[in-house]
Amino acid sequence: MNRGEIEAVARSLVAPGKGILAADESAPTIEKRFGTIGLSSTEENRRAYRELLFTAPGIDDFISGVILFDETMRQNTRDGTPFPRLLARRGIVPGIKVDAGAKDLAGFPGEKITEGLDGLRGRLATYREQGARFAKWRAVIDIGDGIPTSCCLRANAHALARYASLCQEAGLVPIVEPEVLMDGGHPIERCEEVTTEALSLVYGELAGHRVHLEGTLLKPNMVISGKKCPVQAGVEQVAEATVRTLRRVVPSAVPGIVFLSGGQTPRQATEHLSAMNAKGAHPWELAFSYGRALQDPVLKAWKGDGANVAAAQAAFLRRSKLNGAARYGRYSPAMEDAA
Repeated sequence: MNRGEIEAVARSLVAPGKGILAADESAPTIEKRFGTIGLSSTEENRRAYRELLFTAPGIDDFISGVILFDETMRQNTRDGTPFPRLLARRGIVPGIKVDAGAKDLAGFPGEKITEGLDGLRGRLATYREQGARFAKWRAVIDIGDGIPTSCCLRANAHALARYASLCQEAGLVPIVEPEVLMDGGHPIERCEEVTTEALSLVYGELAGHRVHLEGTLLKPNMVISGKKCPVQAGVEQVAEATVRTLRRVVPSAVPGIVFLSGGQTPRQATEHLSAMNAKGAHPWELAFSYGRALQDPVLKAWKGDGANVAAAQAAFLRRSKLNGAARYGRYSPAMEDAA
């Protein structure tokens, strides 16, 4: 592991005004996304959509890196340029999702454990040869009656730490993603409690596995009300609770935090990020690693029609620019119409 190199990559991913595009949707997920615009999820449609995103003019001013899926890592543009090479030429760092998905945790109904550690060392070496410079692993933590259990939290924290250690051995920056889902009816206070416990266990395991924190990034959920909760926390409450939680448990050695959007609307995700950055200096950069919150407007503009590519790319640039403003705490809802 070259510590200097992975530290430099980690810092570049949270450069001022920039964030990460999560384009690592699995086959079932991209099929659902395409279903919203009535498009079949063929390999060529997936390739064309990713090319639309990666070649959009101007996005390199706001997008620092892209998380790819295994299929996308191996695909090319129409002129034959591999996607990782295309991104690198634009100054955008290519990354790769390496987990094998969340599966039922045996003996613990309603809880998940992320798989994919078997053979990971070899896959990481291959991905690095293909141009990846960072990786991502997602753990899924649900809130419900009697869950999450401490066993689920510990098991996922341990897997995240093993993954992170293997990444750094391979010369890749690990993005550590323990996602507390917002699907339930829990209030924001319960989300804060679970997020605090989950992150505390993750950083204990990372320390135990000798992971070099300066060469990592954290991709957490925001502390937010469950979707079914009758009382939804406002923007300022979300910002305050999220920053408070992070300050309690995330070491200052971590260079950046790249939030997931987790089912928020594009506007909500931008508003919350901006409110956090407007609160002044933090020990780490507060950036974004959004999937749906960046892509929903793009899909709606594209509709799978080649004649709409320019409009879809403009929608992507617009959303990226708004999140770039949020990185400085300068976003306002009035910018939605002006951008």
